[in-house]
Order: sequence, then structure tokens, then C-alpha cells
Amino acid sequence: MKRIFLFVLTNVLVVTVLGIVASLLGVNRYLTASGLNLGSLLGFALVMGFGGAIISLLISKPMAKWTAGVRVIGQPQNADEAWIVGTVRKLADQAGIGMPEVGIFEGDANAFATGAFKNSALVAVSTGLLAGMTRDEVEAVIGHEIAHVANGDMVTMTLIQGVMNTFVVFLSRVIGFAVDSFLRKGDERSSGPGIGYMISTFVLDIVLGFAAAMVVAWFSRHREFRADAGSAQLLGRKQPMINALSRLGGMQPGELPKSVAAFGITGGIGQLFATHPPLAERIAALQNS
Repeated sequence: MKRIFLFVLTNVLVVTVLGIVASLLGVNRYLTASGLNLGSLLGFALVMGFGGAIISLLISKPMAKWTAGVRVIGQPQNADEAWIVGTVRKLADQAGIGMPEVGIFEGDANAFATGAFKNSALVAVSTGLLAGMTRDEVEAVIGHEIAHVANGDMVTMTLIQGVMNTFVVFLSRVIGFAVDSFLRKGDERSSGPGIGYMISTFVLDIVLGFAAAMVVAWFSRHREFRADAGSAQLLGRKQPMINALSRLGGMQPGELPKSVAAFGITGGIGQLFATHPPLAERIAALQNS
């Protein structure tokens, strides 16, 4: 419940900030007496689309720490923590990125990486993952997350999400305006957007939003294969990653905050909206590589 509340609150604050920015830039006045101002609408769509995605990226690390309850390992308190920090440092050096912050969070088997910049990311693993896997398997999972950072997946996903958001905002309002104009054809007394515009825009925001989510999820599944292969390359062998994925198949996957769910080692719902491919497909891809 806490994670859902924080997620909703964050989105409300982001939308409020973007609304203020759009107002200051004047791009929120795309509906005029003479019709739709496509230039202003495109500006509004870009602010709302990319603005939300970029803000989410910039606050992703502190939000992940807060919502997942990550305890950052500043100074290792035992041999296990020292090993985790040392493993992250070794793999980060091999990948050519700066040393990420390292953290542990309570929960079932999962891990994630997040952060706006390659050289200041966060890699976190769950207590369930540490307890249920061998060190070779944990190292492979950490390698997977390091590969996400090295591949720049956080930024790439943000750009794709921004493009999709922009299309949704732009198209829903263009189509909504066309529907409203058709419904009020010949009504010379009317001015400003009517109920047809408001309803159409609301419905299209939802419908097109689902379509956009499918595109983003498709790309997310694709970069999971790359991260698996990246882990195998960093470790110099693919068997540990294969073993880790096989082990995950028999474990209860841990739930992650929505802001970092796409960057976990496993997760997603449904076939079209899943952020991760089935484990069997990932194992087969590694075996055949």
C-alpha cells in the first residue's frame, strides 16, 4: 500500500509541475477560437511526454531507495556485504562504468539497477535472492544489472517512453478535436471544446496509452536478452546466468516498485505488457548464443 501511495503521489506531483511548465511556456493554449493550434499542441505534448519521463528518470534512484526500502551499503558490516560490494566493483570496472551505489532490500528474489547516469547508478539485490542462490548465481544476476547500466537502458527506456507519451498526448487531442467538431457540425453558437472533445480525449488517452505500453514493454523484453548476454560476457561464461534464471523459475519472484520494475531480474504481467520475456526463452537464447 505504501508503494502504491508513493507512486500515485509522485505522478500527481510530476503532472502538476508539468502543467505549470506548460502554462509558463504558453503551450497549454492549443485550443483557440479558430481551431486547433498544432504547433502549440506539439509543444504541449512534448512537455507532457518527455517531461514526465525525464523527471521520473532523474528521481529514479532516490525513489527506488525510498519505495523499496533499500539499505545502501556504505561500509560493509560482514563478509557477505563485502563480497557483494567487491563483486559490483569488479564487474563495474570490467564494464567500464563508475562504481554504482550498492544496496540490499527485504523481499523475495529480485534485483534491480536504476539511475539517470552510468557512473552514478544504484544496484540493489533482495535478501530473498541472496538466501536462495549460490554466489555464482548472485554474481550473474549482478552482472545482468551492471549490463543494464553499461548499455544505457535507463536512458533509452526514458527516451522511448517520452516518444510514446508524446504521441499519445498529441493524437488523442487531434482525434478528440475532430470528433468534437463532427458532433457539433453546424452549431454556430458553440465555442471552445465540447463534451465530445473531453470524452474522446479521456478515452483515447487510455486506449493509446495501452498501445504505447505494449511498445515500451516489447523493447523492455528485447533489452533483457542483451543484459543476460552482457552478464555472460562479463563473467566470461554463460552457465552461471543460465543457472540463475533456472533457479528463479523455482522461486517466488519479489515485487518491485513500479518505477524500477522494468529493470528487475524478473517481472511483468501478461504477454503483451510483460517487461521481461519468459525465463525459458531467456535460457534458450543464452544456450544458443
